Amino acid sequence: MSNVLIRNVDDEVLEKLKARAKRSRRSLEAELRLILEESAQLGRQRAMAAAERLRSGLKGRSHTDSVLLVSEDRSR
Repeated sequence: MSNVLIRNVDDEVLEKLKARAKRSRRSLEAELRLILEESAQLGRQRAMAAAERLRSGLKGRSHTDSVLLVSEDRSR
């Protein structure tokens, strides 16, 4: 596993993070690790949700084969 060092964290932000960790009965380090893990997962979940919205929006429509479009473009 890798280590990360974050410098210049605002004192007020740090105090809020410490309070959050205390409420969750976790160490500050464990709380920060959880926040990072959830944030990384949330990004993936948002991307998957956006892809699903695109698929749903395109469902039932006819689509031109992209090979034909590329071929036409190259022959110009």
